[in-house]
Amino acid sequence: MDVGIVGAGIVGLSHAWSAAERGHRVTVFERSPRACGASVRNFGMIWPIGQPLGALRELSLASRGRWLRLAETGIWINECGSIHLAHRVDEWDVLQEFQALAGNDVCRLLTPGEVAARTPAANPAGLLGGLYSATELCVNPRQVIAALPKWLYKRYDVRFEWRTAITDIDSGRVCSADRRRWDFDRIVICGGADFDTLLPDLYAQAGLRRCKLQMLMTIPQPDGFRVGPHLASGLTLRHYRSFEACSSLPRLRKRIAADTPELDRYGIHVMASQNDAGNVILGDSHEYDDEIEHYDKTLIDDLMLRELRRILRLPEWKIGERWHGVYAKHPSAPVFAAEPLPNVWVRTATGGAGMTMSFGLAERDW
Repeated sequence: MDVGIVGAGIVGLSHAWSAAERGHRVTVFERSPRACGASVRNFGMIWPIGQPLGALRELSLASRGRWLRLAETGIWINECGSIHLAHRVDEWDVLQEFQALAGNDVCRLLTPGEVAARTPAANPAGLLGGLYSATELCVNPRQVIAALPKWLYKRYDVRFEWRTAITDIDSGRVCSADRRRWDFDRIVICGGADFDTLLPDLYAQAGLRRCKLQMLMTIPQPDGFRVGPHLASGLTLRHYRSFEACSSLPRLRKRIAADTPELDRYGIHVMASQNDAGNVILGDSHEYDDEIEHYDKTLIDDLMLRELRRILRLPEWKIGERWHGVYAKHPSAPVFAAEPLPNVWVRTATGGAGMTMSFGLAERDW
């Protein structure tokens, strides 16, 4: 088939790869000179531990397998794993309960000494232990989103139409703002948080939400210091769906809401990853829909750094970059999938898990 894909973020590139690998002729349209949305504004975490046990975890592991195949492209991929750190009793209770539910094939508990053996960055003061998972990967999102189009073109002859805003779609045809037209057998819309340009009524009916996150990145750590695995605080346990099965979680939520309501106010749960250049990426926060403003809040950055300093020890805390991203989220599904017109697919709203899930979701489609 001739396949047209609107959007060159990670969801669009995933569909381009899966379609081209099956022999289809693929053209990707991107309105910017390069993708610049949520796909380049994240931790670079491939994060199976955050997906509920069962079908969604299996999809995340399928994505992980495809990420590892990209080693041939020269893209930096670090099989780093992850540790959830527990500095509070209720955090440790959730981690113990989750490990009992998930089993040793998914994760295992670490003593404070075992945490220290895996990472020099965990703050030992008050540390009760950690939950280790080996499945997590780290990539550099900016590198990935720049390199994948070149590889797809070279390997599969995927064509890219940069600086081309698609403004109208019908079955079998896309039209750009400058009135050019292309014909396709199938069209896949992967527009991220853009709900306004194409099919706005569909997105409104689906109840999709926009979510804004703020993030920071340190300057490169000195003397080759490496964090090792991704590190997550106990605050993350109230965010990722995998931990919702734990009966001890409501007690943790209640304590956070009572002691630090400002964290719930801005959806703050802190994590850290380290890229190939040695920078440590820190975050993040969550503001939704009408709460989203164009400017960033210094208060949110300060709150994130306050919580991060409680769980981490870094040689260098100087912040080199600050940014925000906006992604789309469905109220319940891991991705918004629709076919509003014959042979027109909509695939968006991976809910902040695009790097983790997109390759597996695309494979399931094709």
